[in-house]
Amino acid sequence: MIKISEIFGPVIQGEGMHIGVPTVFVRSGGCDYRCSWCDTMYAVDKKFSGEWRSMSETEVCKAIQVCSIKPILVTLSGGNPALFDFSGIIKRMHAAGYKFTIETQGSVPRQWFSLLDSMTVSPKPPSSGMKTNFTKLSETMDGLTNDRLSLKIVVSDEADYQYAHFVANMFPHVRCFLQVCNLTPNESDLAAGLLEKLRWLSAKVLADKWFGATVLPQLHVLMYGNQRGI
Repeated sequence: MIKISEIFGPVIQGEGMHIGVPTVFVRSGGCDYRCSWCDTMYAVDKKFSGEWRSMSETEVCKAIQVCSIKPILVTLSGGNPALFDFSGIIKRMHAAGYKFTIETQGSVPRQWFSLLDSMTVSPKPPSSGMKTNFTKLSETMDGLTNDRLSLKIVVSDEADYQYAHFVANMFPHVRCFLQVCNLTPNESDLAAGLLEKLRWLSAKVLADKWFGATVLPQLHVLMYGNQRGI
């Protein structure tokens, strides 16, 4: 059984290597981190566990098929989906033509990562309040070949930017996506706040001639704000 916060889609992926791609989200419940700016606390904190549902592999597969009707990219997210074993679901849905990717902070390496079609590893920078275990991160990054792997690092300030440089240099052959952090408390100012931060981050990357980085907003936030299920 897997604790599921929500399954929804199809929606347009708003972040990372698959930005703009239609996908179905399978969001697990529970996380080993407590990031200061987490925007999905309802899938992290156990005080929301009453909203989570324990689902069998068959139930998760059926929910994905109901959402999508035909094969699509499935994004495993959370919380931290690495806390659970999705191997059976991936194998069953691969047989039906579905592809799988995951978003995880790299704190829990799992052998079943090798079954994924792609993986986004998002180690958390200083502004999160979390400390990276670089041994675990390296073990996680060993799960897939470089062409199926990417880094996605949230950047909110100079310390985060320097952290992103450090991590990217650890894995020079892995694509690195830099994403601005959603720190705008007022919903009406959300898009403007993200765009201002995006201009700041873009300027730093260009000034430093960090031409291997890809700078991204949270596309779904620009479109829909902080709504769930989109």
